[in-house]
Amino acid sequence: MSKGYGTTVGRSSRRRILRLAGGGLTMAALGAGLTGCEDELATGGESSTPPPRSASPEDGKAPEDGRAPEPLWTRTTSAQTYGDNDELLAADGVVIASGDPLAALDGATGKERWSLPGGAVPGAPLLLGDGTLYLASGKYDGNVIGYVPGSGKEAWRSHLGKEYRQPRPIAVDAEQVYVIAEILEADHSSRTNVIAALNSSTGKVVWKEQRDLGTQQNGVHAVVQGRYLVYTDFKKNLTVRDTATGRQVWTHKTTKTSYGPFAVHQDLVIVPQGQRLQAFALSDGSEKWSVETERFTSFREPTLLGDVLYIADSGRSLWAIDPATGKKVWQSTALKDAGAQVPRQFVTVGGTLYGATDLDKKGGVHAFDAKTGALRWTFNDKSGDYHAWLIATDGKRVFALHGKKLHALPV
Repeated sequence: MSKGYGTTVGRSSRRRILRLAGGGLTMAALGAGLTGCEDELATGGESSTPPPRSASPEDGKAPEDGRAPEPLWTRTTSAQTYGDNDELLAADGVVIASGDPLAALDGATGKERWSLPGGAVPGAPLLLGDGTLYLASGKYDGNVIGYVPGSGKEAWRSHLGKEYRQPRPIAVDAEQVYVIAEILEADHSSRTNVIAALNSSTGKVVWKEQRDLGTQQNGVHAVVQGRYLVYTDFKKNLTVRDTATGRQVWTHKTTKTSYGPFAVHQDLVIVPQGQRLQAFALSDGSEKWSVETERFTSFREPTLLGDVLYIADSGRSLWAIDPATGKKVWQSTALKDAGAQVPRQFVTVGGTLYGATDLDKKGGVHAFDAKTGALRWTFNDKSGDYHAWLIATDGKRVFALHGKKLHALPV
């Protein structure tokens, strides 16, 4: 994950379409976004992956002989996810999946710690910053609420105003929570939206700026890095604002619509653009480096972990890239050799890189050698559920969510 706080993932896939529908967009508005989805949708459905060889963990550790580990525990959850990376998180000793009721499970045992009816708005992120979990109110009353992850107790609340509807947090830093909300017209319709900063101590509005006509409240991914708030949307916009004033620093039209998260490293924002992965300066938007993958292939979502950027492409290559320079650290064809699905979300624990796939067939959670990209094993629960896999870690376990099944894997 990037060093800033913010939301992180979706694609032009079955999960993304469900999320858009859940956000209130019409299918007509999806026309352009559906282009190129046919192959991905056609390969969905029930998994035909043979059961992996599994091994019981010894002393809570994963086996080292290439076999997928048995889960430490598995629980059925109330998860209502759409495939975005910010719908599962681990913090303060618990693991939480977006759903209704919103439930926090003990990371070690899987037992429920607390539950919050109507706690998470479907499609809205679980946003963690400075030890607080920020959520759009599940009562749709215009509130944004902060909770203590370990206990579920309310710690903060803010209301943008009666003239705004459905405010959703998109990013957070040490001082402010950033939200996007619809601006209500006299007839209670909405044609525009506002981006605003709320003080994370008092809940008061620090600034609010109306976005351009035609922009949408949904489909926004954002990251805060120092004095910059960076976000993308479905209208091919890459925008940077000043966190102190809300003033727009610069905006670019991207060559491809960004359906998922991007990465921010120091003074760079790194965005996948089809066959190219591009890095722009946060200060002025100038291009600093770019990397190209093979012809007729495209990059997926990047994940920044420490000082390495991990990203897969549709040709089933896995890349490790120096985010400062764009230089390749390594490139692995292990997924292509195994005929495995491409991951689109990553976490690392120790020397292992874990990747969660979008599709279930020949997918699941892959474990790689973080230094070489060699594929160690793949975990799949054999459910054939069409939902994307999501992962999170507390440093002691890797949590894998698939549909409503949440698994705790040893590391």
